[in-house]
Amino acid sequence: MIELPKEARQQAVASIERYFLESMEERIGNVAAGGLLGFFLEEIGPAIYNQAVRDVQERLRLRVDEVDLEVHEEEFAYWKKFDQRPKRR
Repeated sequence: MIELPKEARQQAVASIERYFLESMEERIGNVAAGGLLGFFLEEIGPAIYNQAVRDVQERLRLRVDEVDLEVHEEEFAYWKKFDQRPKRR
């Protein structure tokens, strides 16, 4: 199960209470809001978490593909700088 830090959990519970009051015109108690949050975290949280992991993996794959472009060094380039100079007579 996904755990939230205490402060984030308190903010989420307060947000659920406000949602019920403003959207459904019903009061929901602190305990009920906490229970609903726990249900969401256990039931839906893993799907959101797994999607976030997939998103991060894709972004990392794209960044890894760019590493070659950013740090690539030409191999065996020492003599090329001499070969491009005009020849002495």
